[in-house]
Amino acid sequence: MTDLIKRASAEARAFARDRRDEQSKRTRHAEAVSSSKRAARAAAADDSSDGVPPRIEMPRKPRYAPVTFSEERGVRFLHFGTEWVQGAMRINKPDRIELEYAQQMMAWLLFLETPKRVVQLGLGAAALTKFAYRFLPRARVEAVELNPAVVVAARTMFALPHDDARLTVHETDAWDFVNDHANHGTIGALQIDLYDATARGPVHDTVAFYRAVRACLTGAGIATINLFGDHPSFVRNMKHLNAAFDGRVIALPEVHEGNRIALAFSGPALEIPYAALARRAELIEDKLALPARRWVKALREVHAPRTSSAPSAAATFAI
Repeated sequence: MTDLIKRASAEARAFARDRRDEQSKRTRHAEAVSSSKRAARAAAADDSSDGVPPRIEMPRKPRYAPVTFSEERGVRFLHFGTEWVQGAMRINKPDRIELEYAQQMMAWLLFLETPKRVVQLGLGAAALTKFAYRFLPRARVEAVELNPAVVVAARTMFALPHDDARLTVHETDAWDFVNDHANHGTIGALQIDLYDATARGPVHDTVAFYRAVRACLTGAGIATINLFGDHPSFVRNMKHLNAAFDGRVIALPEVHEGNRIALAFSGPALEIPYAALARRAELIEDKLALPARRWVKALREVHAPRTSSAPSAAATFAI
């Protein structure tokens, strides 16, 4: 299954080609019938003079790749019509986070007490949403998902509870959500995992998008972003994140699934001794059973080249 999680299969690329071919066929067909449609609309306009209003065409609903599932060794996987893994759940532990990269999306816990509002952009198999809802009882937990079929799948196949006073799933585009001024300055932890069936990188990755993400964070909020490690989109996203967050971005090392998690910080500059982070990690492991000590080790690995060789710098995480 590790090979499936890598998300770079020939089948997936073929899926993307098929979509492009289908779009090309639809375009040619549209061009072939466009003149007849214009004539029909003109005729309808003429008919309206007899008191019959012209027909109004309703906007088409967006098309999505099919939501599919697989199971292996007690783990259920979510797919979008390809073998790329979009989420996973261990069937006998539905509220736990199965995949390592998804666990790393919770690395903001090293720096923040439980915020009042935790939001996930991109529901997937709802691993992060369920975990926060179950184990962070002081937080209001929300997820943003555009595809209604993914919401249905999360509830019927991945044990996501229905909305209540603490849990809300918004069926809307992440772009609209982060640009809604009602959300600005209200989110302590914002977790971003926005991939479609083509998996060519996050579907929203512009500087403008990441600036809107930053605007949603509270004064000392953190965003975690799922990126592909060995992929052209990684460099682009890191560049855009650094532009939006004034360089206060760090990416953890690539995990075996091929993903890299970036952490982007808002608010005042941070200087935290690694010893304090280690103590915090022990608490997280004890209370939440997440591999937080690995996160601290990973932070030291990627942060050391950015800091001075002075012993004080080596002993402190600063960003």
